[in-house]
Amino acid sequence: MQSSPNPIRILLADDHPLLRDGVSGLVADQPDMKLVAEAANGREAIDQFRKYRPDITLLDLQMPEISGIDAILAIRSNYPDARIIVLTTYTGDAQVLRALKAGAHAYLLKSALRRELLETIRAVHAGHRRIPPEVATQLAEHAADEQLTSRENRSAPANCGRER
Repeated sequence: MQSSPNPIRILLADDHPLLRDGVSGLVADQPDMKLVAEAANGREAIDQFRKYRPDITLLDLQMPEISGIDAILAIRSNYPDARIIVLTTYTGDAQVLRALKAGAHAYLLKSALRRELLETIRAVHAGHRRIPPEVATQLAEHAADEQLTSRENRSAPANCGRER
């Protein structure tokens, strides 16, 4: 295969070498993509981003030294146009919201990488956002949840089902 004249330049940051090898292999087979750098922790991810200025950054949330969330915040504070795809095993809505609020453009479960990674990279590169249906469902289920005000909390019956 001949590579594209302007392939999508990718930085991959994950502390698991086996995952990096697998993603690297998927990307290497794509004529329109090029892995330009890898990082094994959040600090390296920030440094590699500064050095290579990739089009897309694939970033694990749980990494040594600096977390993925903190790496997103650091990268986006200096490069607001950075396009970041979070790779994670966590479907929990708190993690999704933290990543999206920090500036992630997509949230991709590691269990779906083989099926969805390449399409997600292309979509985010084209300016779209992506959240897997199972994660979006969890977000929607909790969207209507509201915290009771302190006044409502005081007047709520003790057996209302809320933990105290």
